[in-house]
Amino acid sequence: MTTSKRVQDRSQKKRVHDLEIVTEKHKITSKILFLFEILKQEPEQIIPMKSLDQYRRQINLPKPHKISDFLRKSPKLFELYKDQKGVLWCGMTRIGEELVKEEEKIIEAHQDKAAEYVTRMLMMSLDKRLRLDKIAHFRRDMGLSFDFRDKWVYKYPELFKVVQPFQPDDESQFLELVSWNPSWAVTELEKKVLGASDLTDHVPGLLYLAFPMKFPSNYKKVYRYGGQIDHFQKMEYLSPYADARGLKAGSKEFDKRAVAVMHELLSFTLENRLVTDHLTHFRREFVMPQKLMRLLLKHFGIFYVSERGKRFSVFLNEAYEGLDLVEKCQLVLWKEKVQSLIGYRGKKKKIETFEDIADMDDKDLDMDDKDLDIDDKELDMEDKELFDSDSDNDNVHVKPEKKETVSFEDDLFSDSSEMDIGVVSSAYNDAEIS
Repeated sequence: MTTSKRVQDRSQKKRVHDLEIVTEKHKITSKILFLFEILKQEPEQIIPMKSLDQYRRQINLPKPHKISDFLRKSPKLFELYKDQKGVLWCGMTRIGEELVKEEEKIIEAHQDKAAEYVTRMLMMSLDKRLRLDKIAHFRRDMGLSFDFRDKWVYKYPELFKVVQPFQPDDESQFLELVSWNPSWAVTELEKKVLGASDLTDHVPGLLYLAFPMKFPSNYKKVYRYGGQIDHFQKMEYLSPYADARGLKAGSKEFDKRAVAVMHELLSFTLENRLVTDHLTHFRREFVMPQKLMRLLLKHFGIFYVSERGKRFSVFLNEAYEGLDLVEKCQLVLWKEKVQSLIGYRGKKKKIETFEDIADMDDKDLDMDDKDLDIDDKELDMEDKELFDSDSDNDNVHVKPEKKETVSFEDDLFSDSSEMDIGVVSSAYNDAEIS
């Protein structure tokens, strides 16, 4: 609970360097994972480089940078070759293909847990129903299946069902709760603090739990706000799973419940982080304030907002120790494995024809990990310039300009509810102690 300035003028003492590095590495990795998904949809998992150029906006690789140069930085994951006609193609290496298969197995094993989290989101929502395209924003963050909208949502009919909207002109689809599970109406914070779980007769109501807080070691102004922080922590609040229709917007009770909702949503994600846009999509459904960014910034000890790129990321502070998550699931460990194979900066191998690639030895692809140039503390400035992203977009609905070759879940670029820099700057100016 602190005051904050404009995002561009944020005090260095309030910036968490480790989480900024986590954000930067995530932006780089998200491009790689996006390319994996494009290649997975190709019949032979290869694609001409000219066809990749139509995804430049989704990859967030601005001109004049070449996509081929980007791919050559990760030769353990991608390989380039020319066919007899001189057309340059891109495909995955053997290591890349194995990683993709490994991810599919992990996601499949994770689906029951993902279904629980989706159900709990529906249980928290005002009408016990959410737009399918909004949930799709969380696909990678929650480890949902790639075929989330087409097939996955129909695998758990005992939990939720796909329904059409009430308005006849609305073509959107909704996911609606089928059955209420009392044991899932226990928040993650209750489970950690009280050890409460599997309560078959649990009825959500008022909670009196304090939120874990963590401040940067060099931030010395916490004592100024100690009274307000202590008062906020001791306040009772309504569970995210309880009906919040009676709460008055702008009241302290309303705001504290909103903090609890955001805490719960971030707890559902694999890395306890989300793009702030993804939270703002649900303001009405989860009964959260219009100026959501202001609330995130105000409760600086509970959440951390990274300002990298045009889309900001929010972290759950308690979940991180330095650069690392305190608890890592299998999908996070898999992602770290991918990150360890990104960014090799050795001598580029010039490949002229298809025959040349066939003659390459395995040793040309299976390079030693010592050749990798990923530093946990600093990102190479050249890579930073090349990889820097205008948006943190993991799960986009790709609409190629010419021929459609791949279908993704959502199109964040066309979403009118996107929070832009001006809104965020205003939020920083408005973030005052109430």
